[in-house]
Amino acid sequence: MVEMDEDIKKLKLRGRILEIAVPIMSVIIVAMFFNRRGEIPEVLRIKGLIIEDDEGRERILIGAPIPFASNRIRTDTSRIKATWGQRMGRNYMNWYQGYDHNTNGIMILDEDGWDKIALGDPVPDPIIGNRIGPSTGIILNDDFGLERSGYGLLNVDGALRVVLGLDHGNGTEGAALSVLPDGSVGLYLDSEEHSIFLGRAREAHWKSPDSTDFNGLILKDGEGNDKIISAGKGY
Repeated sequence: MVEMDEDIKKLKLRGRILEIAVPIMSVIIVAMFFNRRGEIPEVLRIKGLIIEDDEGRERILIGAPIPFASNRIRTDTSRIKATWGQRMGRNYMNWYQGYDHNTNGIMILDEDGWDKIALGDPVPDPIIGNRIGPSTGIILNDDFGLERSGYGLLNVDGALRVVLGLDHGNGTEGAALSVLPDGSVGLYLDSEEHSIFLGRAREAHWKSPDSTDFNGLILKDGEGNDKIISAGKGY
């Protein structure tokens, strides 16, 4: 019993030593890692960063491009097939192979692994199709990864256009404020039955109702009829 008491005392002493030594060594190792000369680094160079939540789920991806995350549904073919593949039909997975899922920037995932917010250059393609060109900006998605809003600078065949968009739950455009490289600029609202365009549309482009530049308001009813309130042709 005496020997056992001595062993217990020794173990307790070693435990106390470890309690003191481990934090001290940790500080020393971190300091050596960041700067061997004892100075705080001004620039930290890494290839990527993954931030996890309290449950160990990958929630924020940072990189150029963002690092792979096992919890991210966009890069998990089996989970995409079981969700969007079932929703969109048999040809969807063939289309999906051509989508760009990467971004140089920041991706925020929800707890299930769906893309929720993307900030990058370029941002990923929508989950239902390819973009008409690479877009630099920010994207907001719903609970199943469907793009619902975005603000970006798109490069379409070398021509830049600025677009702020808000989408319906089926992915179609609900509202868009656009500035196009040909000088067209306007606000477009679509309720899926009626639409409104307010702005300038260049000749035979976008929402222009005829072969000349349009400057004014176009109201479209559910049967496709236009009511044109024009402030004049061109400027």
